[in-house]
Amino acid sequence: MKFTQIVDFETERMDEMRALMDEWDATAGPRDYGPKRTAILKDRDNANRFYVVVEFDSYDEAMRNSNDPGTTRMAQRLQELCTRPTRFVNCDVLDTQEG
Repeated sequence: MKFTQIVDFETERMDEMRALMDEWDATAGPRDYGPKRTAILKDRDNANRFYVVVEFDSYDEAMRNSNDPGTTRMAQRLQELCTRPTRFVNCDVLDTQEG
């Protein structure tokens, strides 16, 4: 079953966070697990609130990615740029539809 994680965070340093995410993309290297698609969303009603929607092929792949030491280090670096603790929402995907 496909799995999606929604990461809810607040920061005043989004440019720095984007730079770290770009660095991660450039250095993580190819893996046979990890996100299949990621979307970064900005809350229109709260300029410092963001959501990252991360799609995986399965819950097991998401947990494998989450348990990767590189992912853990990156998450810690990102958290340091946040103004409050990050909230994670874990969802099994029941259905999707395209346009």
